[in-house]
Amino acid sequence: MNAITIPVSEDTAERLDALARKLDLSTVRIAEQAIEDFVSREEWQIAEIEAGLADIERGDFASPEEVAAVFARYLKPAS
Repeated sequence: MNAITIPVSEDTAERLDALARKLDLSTVRIAEQAIEDFVSREEWQIAEIEAGLADIERGDFASPEEVAAVFARYLKPAS
C-alpha cells in the first residue's frame, strides 16, 4: 500500500478526528474511504461522459421527436 501526505485545514482535521471518534475508525481509514469513493465516482462519471461522446460521434442520439416524447411523459401541461 502506498502512503501519501495531504495537507488539510485545521478545521477539516478537527472534523475528521471527531468523525473518527464517533465512527470508531481511524482517521486514516476514513480518509482512505473518502478518496476511494471520490476516485470511483469520478471514474464512473468520466466513463459515462466518454460513452456519451462516443454515441454522439456515431450519430447515436435521440431525435427531437424522441426528446419531446420523453418530456411529454414527465411534464404536466400548463393549466
